[in-house]
Amino acid sequence: MFYSVEELQKRLAACNYLTDKDVATVIYLAVRLQKPLLVEGPAGVGKTELAKALAAATNSRLIRLQCYEGLDEAKALYEWNYQKQLLCLHVKQNRSKSWDEAKDDIFTPEFLLRRPLLEALDSEEPAVLLIDEVDKSDEEFESFLLEILSDFQVTIPELGTIKARRIPIAVLTSNNFRDFGDALKRRCFHLYLDYPTFERELEIIHLKAPEIDRLLAEQAVLFIQTIRKQNLKKPPSIAETIDWARALLTLNVQKIDDQAARGTLSILLKYQTDIEKILPRISSLLSAD
Repeated sequence: MFYSVEELQKRLAACNYLTDKDVATVIYLAVRLQKPLLVEGPAGVGKTELAKALAAATNSRLIRLQCYEGLDEAKALYEWNYQKQLLCLHVKQNRSKSWDEAKDDIFTPEFLLRRPLLEALDSEEPAVLLIDEVDKSDEEFESFLLEILSDFQVTIPELGTIKARRIPIAVLTSNNFRDFGDALKRRCFHLYLDYPTFERELEIIHLKAPEIDRLLAEQAVLFIQTIRKQNLKKPPSIAETIDWARALLTLNVQKIDDQAARGTLSILLKYQTDIEKILPRISSLLSAD
């Protein structure tokens, strides 16, 4: 548990995750008030890493549900171990138990396959529940989440209502693939993470690649932030900034020139159309720094 916004910032920083005070304040309130945190923003700005850092900072178990189109409660919450149930029924019927007697024994927690949502609710140890890229799931799954996010409980027809042993820190991430309904937003504290400022991105590079020269790091961040202003299909993320900085170090680049930028541009840009758009303009973009 965090007892102040400043403490949260320090403990996240100790886990290599930097935040400004406004962002840290929203996170702090969500944790202290036990509200789910809906984190939105462009891909690669640190939404998933935030959940990982929170788990590390609170010595909690990270339980991750990766969302996708068609995700249902059998993959997200639970399903019954049918093979084990059939085997149990076979054994019990061989012992001359009636069907009614036998079936009452197979819908018990012993035969339950816990998926991430139930795993988080049923955890006896502190947990951070990461529901990643929830915008990729469909509206039916979004509605299914409402009971969990409002009351931290689920209803299983054969067992009844299961309440959380310990309320997990819940973090939902979204890349704005689709809009959410008001019911989901109402249950969450909202946090928008954007690309970092020049100063913050420079701090991140020095944190993740501490051996980099300051002038080289400054040049790299200026070039990346200039590229992000172009009309690209996918601008470079923070993760790609870090990868590029490490690549420049590996190549013993002292200063980024045309050759160094051209040879490593595919580390920053993941679509050929973006690369083809930037390649002819590398000289002017570097001079714009």
